[in-house]
This record gives sequence, structure tokens and C-alpha cells, in this order.
Amino acid sequence: MIWLRRGALGLLGLIVLGFVGFNVFKKQIAMSLFERVTDRRVGVDFAGQLPDGLHVYICGAGSPMPDTSRAGPCLGVLAGDRSYVFDIGSGGARNLGSMNFPFERLEHVYLTHLHSDHIDGLGELLVLSWVGGGRSEPTPISGPTGTQRVVDGFNMAYSLDSTFRVAHHGPAVANPDGFGGTAREIVLPAGPNGKAIVFQDDVLTITAIRVSHAPIEPAFGYRIDYKDRSVAISGDTIYHPAFNAASEGVDVMLHEALDPEMASIIGDILAERGQANTAKIFTDIQDYHATPEDAARSAQDADAEALVLYHIAPPVPVKLMETVFVGDAKSQYDGPITVGIDGLMISLPAGSDHIRTQRLF
Repeated sequence: MIWLRRGALGLLGLIVLGFVGFNVFKKQIAMSLFERVTDRRVGVDFAGQLPDGLHVYICGAGSPMPDTSRAGPCLGVLAGDRSYVFDIGSGGARNLGSMNFPFERLEHVYLTHLHSDHIDGLGELLVLSWVGGGRSEPTPISGPTGTQRVVDGFNMAYSLDSTFRVAHHGPAVANPDGFGGTAREIVLPAGPNGKAIVFQDDVLTITAIRVSHAPIEPAFGYRIDYKDRSVAISGDTIYHPAFNAASEGVDVMLHEALDPEMASIIGDILAERGQANTAKIFTDIQDYHATPEDAARSAQDADAEALVLYHIAPPVPVKLMETVFVGDAKSQYDGPITVGIDGLMISLPAGSDHIRTQRLF
């Protein structure tokens, strides 16, 4: 018993000593850990370490509704050594930073439509692209009719901020010629089947596709083909056969999804509590969004290899709820279905049929 008591006292002494030591040296310990993490992450070209191919950064898998796991709609795409952003909802730019997205390679921003939740992070992205990307000319931004007004508005709103940054960091860091964005409005052929190639070279083709999000007109989806790999992005739309046809054979379809039953439950509770305006919104949104089952039908029609749901509405707060959200979608599509979440990267290496996913945060 004596040895046991002595052992216990010795262990207690070590614990006390460790606790005291930690408190005495906690700043040094914390700074050492900070330096190690910083050394591993800051200034490292993670994108340069990826295999040649298409890589999709889910920087925003959410909707306008508050969601701790999902920012506003935002997808970053790395095609070889060139990067693009498709929609930039609130919080998306910061998520791109956390995912070590290569802002210095950002060539273009493409907008699916001009709903506020798809554009309200544009100002922040333009600053990151300008200063963080070392731009010497404004960031090109393409989207439907009205994009010019949106870009002009953000340029005006951030014009004073730009003068502060030039004054503080100097023109060598914040080149005034690289501030803001320049707009190009995409006009597709009339009719529900309208589509057009908006960029093409020897290895990369980006196609804008008319989708159905009435009364928001026009609204686009996009298809990106790089070498032998491809993805399709729905933007906001109901089930739309023309989008499915234009997405034929893609490796991954990223499709928006709204669960009407969950939306109705929220709307009913709001109505009971006297919030009639907000309750009506939860009814209205159901007629211009696709259900998870609709998204699955789209992927099946297109013969897509995999389906990733994004623009998730309402929020899915815990992973356990994903099965409820997906509903009967798996009966409509015989490929894998992923409920998108911020920080997820989808990699499609060129010259293979592999689809790899990893969480970057």
C-alpha cells in the first residue's frame, strides 16, 4: 500500500508540475505551434502540387439562409494551372482563402444569375484577386444581362477603400491598374435550349447554358471541359431538360437542391408565429428550385458519373439529417450522391476516370 500511495503522490506531483510548467511557458508553446502551422500552410502553392486536371473547390454550398457549415453559393475551379470562380456568395471568398485557392491565377469570374446571394461576396473577392493576386488589370467578370450594373456598383462601393490600400501598401503591392472588375454580358440564343461557348482554347472549353429560374431571366448553368474531364454547374434552376442534355457525359454534376417538405415546415412555424412575410418566402422558393430528386433525375438523364448537391436549402445542420434531405434521390440515380459542404475539393485528374474528394478544412 505504501508503494501505491507513493506512486499516486508522484503522479500527482508530475501533473501539478506539468500544469505549472504549461502555464509558465504557454505563450512559448502556443507560438511554437502557431509557427509550425503557419510554416506548413502560408505561402505554400498547394494548387501547384495537384495533378493536372479539373479541381472543384466548394467554397459555398449554402443558400441565403444562415448555415454554419455552408457559405453562399460559390465554386472555385482549377483547370490545369488556371483558376476560375463561379458565383461568389457571402463568405465564399474567405473559404477560398482557407482552401488555399490560387488567387494569383484567377482568370475570370462567371456568374450564373444576379440574385444577391450569388454576388454579395464579389467585393471581397475582387480585393483578394487584386492585392492577393498581384493584378495589374481588373478582374474579368462575365454573367447575364445586368452584370455591367453589378460590377459598376461594386467598383464604386470599393473605390474609396482602394485609395486607402494604395496609400498604405504602395502601388508596387496594390497596383491601381488592377483594382476592381470589368464586365462582359453573355447573351445566349433565345429559347429554352440556348447555350454558347464563352471560352475555348486547345484544352479548355467553358459553355454557358440557359436554365429555368423564372422570374429571374436570364439564368445560366455552366459546363467546363478540360482535356478529358468535365463538370456541369446548374446554378439555380428547376428540373431543366436542356441543362441535362448540355451536361451529357460529365464526370460530376453539381446541382442545386431544395427540400420542399423541410421548407414547408419552417414556413408553417413562421406563419404560426405571425411572421407572414417570411413564411410566404418559404412557400415561394419552392417553385423555382429543384428538389434532391429532381437533381438526381438530371444526373441520370445526363449520364453523369457523380452528383454533388449544393445550394443546400434549408440548412442541413448535422450529417445525420443528410439522409432525410436526400429523400428518394437515390432511387432516381444509380451513381454516387454527395451532399456538398464547404471545404470539400473534388479532383478529376486528367487521363483517368478517378473522382477524388477531400476536405481542405
